[in-house]
Amino acid sequence: MIKYLYPDGSHCFRALHTAHAVFYNPEGKLIARAQKPGGDGLYEFEIVGFELIGPGYVYEGMTHGA
Repeated sequence: MIKYLYPDGSHCFRALHTAHAVFYNPEGKLIARAQKPGGDGLYEFEIVGFELIGPGYVYEGMTHGA
């Protein structure tokens, strides 16, 4: 899994195979490119970071990690 961290402090989890790229755009913002939930193309969105979540990881809510 990948945990995307958004600029507003929220986050979301996505299956790792849906992640296509993470890069800086010309304005210097960190951008993620991922597969759309329906699998019909890609979309890009701003993030401030991401975390790779390995097998067996138990997510403990906002008190754990970033």
